[in-house]
Amino acid sequence: MRHVGSVALALAVALYAGVRLVRRFGAGEALFGTAFGPAILLVSSVAAVVLATYGSYRLVGGFLVSHTESKRRRHDTRNVLRLVFGALGLIACFGVVTRAWVSVLLSLGVVGFAVTFALQGALASLIGWLYIVIKRPYAVGDRIAIEDTRGDVASIDLFVTEVWEIDGELVSTNQPSGRIVTVPNSVVLSSHVVNFHAEGVPYVWNELSIQVAYETDIDFATGVMREVADDYLGDEMEAGIATYRDRLAETPVELDVNDRPTVNVVQQESWVELRLRYLVHPRRGTRARNALYRDILDRFNDNPDRVAFPVSRSR
Repeated sequence: MRHVGSVALALAVALYAGVRLVRRFGAGEALFGTAFGPAILLVSSVAAVVLATYGSYRLVGGFLVSHTESKRRRHDTRNVLRLVFGALGLIACFGVVTRAWVSVLLSLGVVGFAVTFALQGALASLIGWLYIVIKRPYAVGDRIAIEDTRGDVASIDLFVTEVWEIDGELVSTNQPSGRIVTVPNSVVLSSHVVNFHAEGVPYVWNELSIQVAYETDIDFATGVMREVADDYLGDEMEAGIATYRDRLAETPVELDVNDRPTVNVVQQESWVELRLRYLVHPRRGTRARNALYRDILDRFNDNPDRVAFPVSRSR
C-alpha cells in the first residue's frame, strides 16, 4: 500500500502518453493492431485524470500525515486533502470531457448555485465541518455532549461526526453503551456543544454529595472528606490546576480556584448535605467517585459517635 500513489501516477502518465500518441496518428487509425475511437480516447483521458488525482492525493497525504505528530491533526489533514483533490479531480474531468475549461468553470458556478437549494442539508454539514476544523469546538478523542448525545468523538468526516455513546438508554454513570451515534456536522451551527476534554485543559470539576444528620460533627466530616480526596487525587489535581490556571490566564475570565479538594456545606430541611468538589479527568470521573464514596463511608462508619446519617423517609 505504500507505493499505491506512485503506481497510480505512473499509470496516469502511461495512459496520457498513449492517448497523445494515438491522437497524433489519428483517432480513427489503429496502433499496434488495435483500433482506437473517440469514445475510448475520452474514457482513457478521464481515467488518466482520475488516476493522477488519486495518486497525487496519496503521495501528498502520505507525506503530510507522516510529518504530523498529532493524531487529531492527521485526521483533519486527510479530510481537507480529500475535499481539495476531489474538487480538483471533478473540475479536471469536466474539462477533459468538454475541452472548454472556461465554460466548465462558469457552468460549475451556475450548477453550484442550483445545487445550493437542492442540497441545503449536505452543504450545511460541510460548512459545519469547516467550522469544526477552524474553530475547534471539539476534535477526535474529545468527550462531548451535543443535543441529546454524549460520548467520545471517534471520527469527523466531511458531513457527519461519529460519537461513541456514553450513558444513553442502555447504561448510566458515564459508562460506554457500545453504540455509535452519527451526528450531522450542521448540528454544531445550531446547538450547544459541551466539551469535557478541551484541548489544553483535559480536566473537569466534579462533585460528590453525602447526606448526614444535624447531629454530625461537621468539621470532622468535612475534614475526612478532604483528606480522603487529597490522598486519592490530590497530586494529580494540583498538576491539573496549574494547567487550568495557565488556560485561564489566556482569557479575560478571573476565577479563584483551589489547589486541593474542598467541601461545601448545604443545609436541607432534615439533613445536611456535604458536597466534595474536586478536579478529575472526565474519563476517570466514575472510577474516582466510586473510590471516594467507599473510602469516605468506611471512615464515617468507623466513627459513629461523630458522624450520623439521616433516617427520615422524606429523604
